[in-house]
Amino acid sequence: MIRSEKKVKELSALLSRENSLLICEGIGLLREEEPFEGAIGLLASYYDTSEELSIRKTIEEFLNDLKDQSVTGEIMAEARKPYRPATIAMLIASCWQSGLDYSGFSADLIDIFLKSDFMTALECFTVLEEYAHELSISKRDEFIRIIGEYPPQISDEKTVLTKELISILKQEQE
Repeated sequence: MIRSEKKVKELSALLSRENSLLICEGIGLLREEEPFEGAIGLLASYYDTSEELSIRKTIEEFLNDLKDQSVTGEIMAEARKPYRPATIAMLIASCWQSGLDYSGFSADLIDIFLKSDFMTALECFTVLEEYAHELSISKRDEFIRIIGEYPPQISDEKTVLTKELISILKQEQE
């Protein structure tokens, strides 16, 4: 991933326009460029504040199609920000949809899982399930302990999901 203040300014200027078609086309053109620092943050922030469905869908598709491993840190940094639940869920969904390796972010995913709503937790679950077998026994034990110490969940569906996550972490130890 490259650093480019110029590209960040250009993307920011694009997102400040009031023409949805131009914004969507500009986001599409990002696919042809080398990833640059700040792009994901700008897109996530715009997604969080926008009600324009076509632009939100274009951002989702762009993030789901990312294929450069260097962007994973920025995706996770954005997912930890205090965005609306739908924005965080979209960012986490892009983790498994992109096919990139997020195994190094398991602790972050556990934390987001515990603190989030059901839909975001479900997205975290999907990513964690994919990498559970790669975790060391000590890491799995640590995650099971952290989950067990977390205050009880509010919703029944999230409680069930939490129990299933613990079960998957335990299964991988056998």
